Amino acid sequence: MFMMRRPVPRTLLVLLVLYGAASFVHFVHNAEFLADYPNMPASWSRTDVYGAWFAMTAIGLIGLLLVVRGLRIAGLLFVVAYAGFGLDSLGHYVLAPMAAHTAAMNATIIAEVTTAAMLLVEAVRLVAQRTMSSKSRALDA
Repeated sequence: MFMMRRPVPRTLLVLLVLYGAASFVHFVHNAEFLADYPNMPASWSRTDVYGAWFAMTAIGLIGLLLVVRGLRIAGLLFVVAYAGFGLDSLGHYVLAPMAAHTAAMNATIIAEVTTAAMLLVEAVRLVAQRTMSSKSRALDA
């Protein structure tokens, strides 16, 4: 079945790019300085960190592709999951307090979490808007 291409809401696209960049910077820093991050599991490797980034980013790209293909709600739900993964970086502060991390570590963590939260709010807003619009059309019929 052929699906039409739909424009991606500008704010969503901007936030996807910002979060993608912040996530990339954080994961590269984490992978390259893994031994310096306090209390990280000794079993984790650089490859594991890059693999995790690749897997979660694939979820975001699938979401974007679905939105472009016109499967807006499904795509936005993938974007919600993708953004949710970014909040997981707060786990660094469960392992060790903010003061135990370097300024660069804190900057990359905070940038990723902040942009993930903004993306999450926008994606949920778009899902709610679409859902409310559908309900309104159903009531008018």
